[in-house]
Amino acid sequence: MGGPQQFQDLFAYLPDVYFFFKDTNSRMMGASSAILKRLGVNSEYEVIGTSDFDHFPSQLAHEFVRDDQAVMRTGRPLINRVEIWYTEQRLLDWFVTTKLPIRGRDGSVIGLMGTVRDYSGAKEEIQAYSEVDDILNFIHENLDRKIGVTELANIAGISSRQLHRRFVQLFGLNVQEFLAKTRIKAASDALIHTDDSVGEIAARFGFCDQSAFTQQFKKHIGETPLRYRKRHHCLPRI
Repeated sequence: MGGPQQFQDLFAYLPDVYFFFKDTNSRMMGASSAILKRLGVNSEYEVIGTSDFDHFPSQLAHEFVRDDQAVMRTGRPLINRVEIWYTEQRLLDWFVTTKLPIRGRDGSVIGLMGTVRDYSGAKEEIQAYSEVDDILNFIHENLDRKIGVTELANIAGISSRQLHRRFVQLFGLNVQEFLAKTRIKAASDALIHTDDSVGEIAARFGFCDQSAFTQQFKKHIGETPLRYRKRHHCLPRI
C-alpha cells in the first residue's frame, strides 16, 4: 500500500474534498493542500505535530478532538457530520466531515483519517440533508426572531421528537443547539463584514441583549465578539 504522499496526490485532483490524518493524540500528521490553505499555512511541515487547538477557537477545537477520540476509542467511523469549519478566507462556515480510524497490522487503532467537504456541495449528494433543506432555509431566513421546534417540525411534516432525532443524527446537535450555532455563525460573519456594533448584531440575530450574545458567542467560539472582530482586523463602529 502506498504512503501518505499517494494520498496527497489523490486529493490534489479532488479540490472540493479536504483530507487530513492524525495520530492517537489528535495531532496532525498530514493534510491536503486545500486544508493547509484553510489553516492559513504554506507548508505541510507547519501543521505536523500541531493540534486543532493551534488552529481553531478553543471551543471548536475541543469538539473536534472529542469526536477524534470517540472514533479512535470505539473504532466506529463518524460519517457526514455537519459542523463549523474554516473557509479558504478563514471565515467560519458549515462543512461536512467524515472521520475513520486507521488500524495497524494487528488491528489496533493507530490514528485517524478524515475528509472535509463544503456543505452546500455535499448536501446535493446526501439524501438525508436534502430532506431537511427546507428547514435549514427557513432557519436562515428567520434568524432575527425566535424559532420554535414545533414550528420547524410542522414545516418538515414530522413530530418534534422525530425532528430532534433527525438533527442529532445529521448534525450531532439537537434543534436548539443547531439554532444557537447557526445564529453564532451568522453573527460571526456580520462581525467581519459590517461595521455594525456588537449590540446591533446581537439584536439582528435574535439575542435578547448584548450580554447574552457575548456569553453565547464565547461559549461556542471560545472568545468574545470584540476579540474575534479585532483578530480579523475589523473595527467596530463607534
